[in-house]
Amino acid sequence: MARISSRVKNVPASGIRKFFDIVSQMEDVISLGVGEPDFVTPWRIREACIYALEKGYTTYTSNYGLLELRELIAGHLQARYGVKYDPGTQILVTVGVSEAIDLALRAILEPGDEVLVPEPCFVSYKPCVAFAGGTAVPIATGVETQFTPSPEQIGAAVTPRTRAMLLSYPSNPTGTVMSRRALQTIMDIAADRDLYVISDEIYDLLVYGVEHACLASLDGAYERTILLNGFSKAYAMTGWRIGYAACHPEVLEAMMKIHQYTMMCAPITAQMAAIEALRNSEADIVEMIQQYDRRRRLIVSGMNKIGLDCFEPKGAFYAFPSIQSTGLSSEEFAERLLRDERVAVVPGNTFGECGEGYIRCSYATSVQNIQQALERIGRFVSTISPARGKRAASR
Repeated sequence: MARISSRVKNVPASGIRKFFDIVSQMEDVISLGVGEPDFVTPWRIREACIYALEKGYTTYTSNYGLLELRELIAGHLQARYGVKYDPGTQILVTVGVSEAIDLALRAILEPGDEVLVPEPCFVSYKPCVAFAGGTAVPIATGVETQFTPSPEQIGAAVTPRTRAMLLSYPSNPTGTVMSRRALQTIMDIAADRDLYVISDEIYDLLVYGVEHACLASLDGAYERTILLNGFSKAYAMTGWRIGYAACHPEVLEAMMKIHQYTMMCAPITAQMAAIEALRNSEADIVEMIQQYDRRRRLIVSGMNKIGLDCFEPKGAFYAFPSIQSTGLSSEEFAERLLRDERVAVVPGNTFGECGEGYIRCSYATSVQNIQQALERIGRFVSTISPARGKRAASR
């Protein structure tokens, strides 16, 4: 009989996986579920990787990552946000931001330590806290507060065991962007209670009509912020698996120690590609953001016309419409929509209990796909009466 760690066994499988296992066996499905750019990585970035291979760059790198890449990351953060990191002691190149999250949590948590996690949130946050031996403390948010936690909620959730907060703005799944002022109130609490703040800013460049506030640039934030970012979303480099962490040297050294023994280093060819991305891909990013913005406006207006009230996302590439008017649960809505109309979305409760009554729709797909998906969703919703939905949900 297999003996599985209770720490792992008690964590449920990803709710997203269930739907995409089904999608993979169906035809004519329009997917609004995958959080992945539909753009191919810009050619100049791919060419840099090809050239690196041709020149024989196939070795390990420093555990910290290529110094040239770390220097460019440091320059990018200082030029864009005014935060200064030493590329030699404060920046670690990781295998995607997912690894960086795991490293950060394992580096700072003792068994039983608590981490505050505002929800709805990315599906891996709470499991990663559990894998690191901590306890995730969810903080429920709703559309009435634009899916942001209040200072009162955060203050009430802090206990003597609270070690950190895990934030991610712009948000997956809601597209929420927190203002500098709102983030400062949260950081003030962190400073007052002596908490770390892990800030996953993977969508920082994907904002529409607003500015992203880098958490480490706030008053009193630099020393206690573990800043995480990467190349997957804005540079359309999901499969390249290149992320990074920037933080206090002692915390970074602890993260590097785990990385050193478990991962060694990020792939050298992907690091070479990331160097090119930082050097010469600004125009590619601008073009992709413009296209995402067009799609964002299309899907939000389309959902509202259908009768699914949709909060306006200001960042990332997700819409989070309410399906409460249908009387169906999030899972039932998603399952029936997939079965009846061949449109894949993700149930909102996948991202936390307060996500119930919503669905996540990625607009990182073509305008044509979004238009067809909206037609199908509209047809599906028109066949549902709230009374029928409530009866079905109670079964």
